[in-house]
Amino acid sequence: MIDFIISQRRRDLGGFEVGRVLPFGPRQMVGPYIFFDRIGPKQLAPGLPREADVRPHPHIGLSTITYLFDGQIMHRDSLGFGQSIDAGEVNWMTAGRGITHSERFEQLRAHGGKLDGIQAWVALPVEREEKDPGFWHYPRQSLPRFSEGGATGCLIAGRLAGLESPVAVDSPQFYVHWQLGAGARVSLPAEYSERAVYVASGAVEIGDVEVAAGNMAVLRAGAAITLAATADAVMMALGGEPVGPRFIDWNFVSSSKERIEQARADWAAGRMKLPDLDHDEFIPLPPR
Repeated sequence: MIDFIISQRRRDLGGFEVGRVLPFGPRQMVGPYIFFDRIGPKQLAPGLPREADVRPHPHIGLSTITYLFDGQIMHRDSLGFGQSIDAGEVNWMTAGRGITHSERFEQLRAHGGKLDGIQAWVALPVEREEKDPGFWHYPRQSLPRFSEGGATGCLIAGRLAGLESPVAVDSPQFYVHWQLGAGARVSLPAEYSERAVYVASGAVEIGDVEVAAGNMAVLRAGAAITLAATADAVMMALGGEPVGPRFIDWNFVSSSKERIEQARADWAAGRMKLPDLDHDEFIPLPPR
């Protein structure tokens, strides 16, 4: 049932930690999902340092998905969008040929509170890597919800088990937020060739293997999988069809090394427009 388990690698961003799951060693992607970070969880006091904000930075060749369990993040981008995101909502940004954005914690800085969520990146298919950039916000009530035997779920993106999210995607995929009471069981259909489950809190049994919080179980293809909560649990299920190998360098994703080099040169030379509402600072190109 399980190919292997990836444990998150924690790192401090100056005020709170994130847990990096993907990419990991030989397992770069699950379907088109090439990056997966757990943000927090952290109870923050008012006065979070500005150094904790993610200053303006660039992307190419991917879409970013921000989904929060708790807290709020303010997004601003080079297309002119400024949009806060609260728990249960979706901010979906497609970089395509290039976009820049910032992510700031203004409400939490002013008032304090809990910060907890996931940021994921989805690699675009080769034929869409250079599409026009875009940004979309989806309120909580617009996402399909379902429940069964002590479990509730929300389909964030893609299609699964006859449901379809309004979030526009560029390749076959699914992304689900599940909440399970202790003893609850859910089935993950065998609709896609690549699937994984990340346990955000609690613990889940897959077959005779218990997957603890902070771990992602990469699943074998070909059969429906039963997930059983051994304690109250929150988990994310994700995957889809592969889009082919990708190069990843800092915030850039591409099927072409040459395109990555061009993006690095463009950012270093100041040729990528900064967000309209947040252009006084930016993250410099990191050395290799």
